[in-house]
Amino acid sequence: MTAVLCRLFGIQHIEIAEDIASDTFLKASEYWAIHGVPENPGAWLYTVAKNKAKDYYKHTSIAEEKLQEVFKTVRNEMVQETEISEQYITDSQLAMIFAVCDPAIPTESQICLALQILCGFSIAEISDALLSKPETIKKRLLRARENLRNTNFQIVLLSETEIKSRLNTVLKTLYLLFSEGYFSKSNQDYIRKELCLEAIRLTLILTESTLTNTAEANALLALMCFQSSRLEARTDQHGKIILFDRQDTNLWDQSLIDKGNYYLVKACTGNEISKYYLEAAIAYWHTTIGNEKKWQHILELYNQLICIEDSPVTALNRLYAFSRVYGKKKALDEVLKSDKTESTYYYELLGYLYSDTQISKAIYYYTKAIKLVKSGAEKQHIQEEIERLKNISD
Repeated sequence: MTAVLCRLFGIQHIEIAEDIASDTFLKASEYWAIHGVPENPGAWLYTVAKNKAKDYYKHTSIAEEKLQEVFKTVRNEMVQETEISEQYITDSQLAMIFAVCDPAIPTESQICLALQILCGFSIAEISDALLSKPETIKKRLLRARENLRNTNFQIVLLSETEIKSRLNTVLKTLYLLFSEGYFSKSNQDYIRKELCLEAIRLTLILTESTLTNTAEANALLALMCFQSSRLEARTDQHGKIILFDRQDTNLWDQSLIDKGNYYLVKACTGNEISKYYLEAAIAYWHTTIGNEKKWQHILELYNQLICIEDSPVTALNRLYAFSRVYGKKKALDEVLKSDKTESTYYYELLGYLYSDTQISKAIYYYTKAIKLVKSGAEKQHIQEEIERLKNISD
């Protein structure tokens, strides 16, 4: 809704667009409670938002020529049924993402802005996604918004060169959107399927356009399909986390695995291997059943991935795969030789690696991990592991 409003009335009024969107949902909660949900809730919401936007301009006495320009745009673009069509909304969202990913703004700020405006991320969620402090994210957002206002920013049709130059940032934004849905670090819900579906929907649109149907886009879509195929098996009916080895493979969605295979094959073009391709290949091996060399393949892929993205999370994931191939003792030696990282993942991995030999140390590290966790489901999972180890040691 914010994207549609900004497309119609100019992104220089982005805060107003966000306020109108909030007011629209507030009105819906009040009106629908009395009169019931309308047959087409989406149409109702966008019509109310459009009317609120018109009222705003009337009440603020904008210059007559500006008002006429706005109404002309509204008449041309929203007077027919297409004003509330899925295609119009989708086009607005993608146009906004590409517009916000402006090289005039630092890349990290572009992503912060896109995640906040178009994905509805909170400051905490953005800071978790980018592994940055909330204060840093706030400053980036303030500077980015100020830059948009000062440069008289507009959502316009971009050239082929501009689209291609901005695609990598757009893909990273969609990757982070999916990641928050697949494993929420801040939200009480461990999995947020609506975010996964939204990321898949927008990435699919990119693969259907000639300009953006790249190997990276297909690889990212393959990754999303493989990961989404196991969503139903990752938690039980009460929302408790189910570890990979304990998942019911009958709940895996074979149709999504097949789609993942299809897009992974489409991603096999060009001479460069992208981060998304390697992660998709890792996800592919996770969906295979009965292959004794699965973890060897996964470790080899992580060895390649860490050369492209030497992040703490990638390093720890690689060490877990290493433990599955060479055992926990050798993996523990590798972890202790590596640079210490004060994170939940680091302490959880140590807890896992000590769990077979030194239970007291395993409990110690799991206890350190739980202090850093924000997700309720993850806290519960770690606490249950601590209780399991205590029962063994008694």
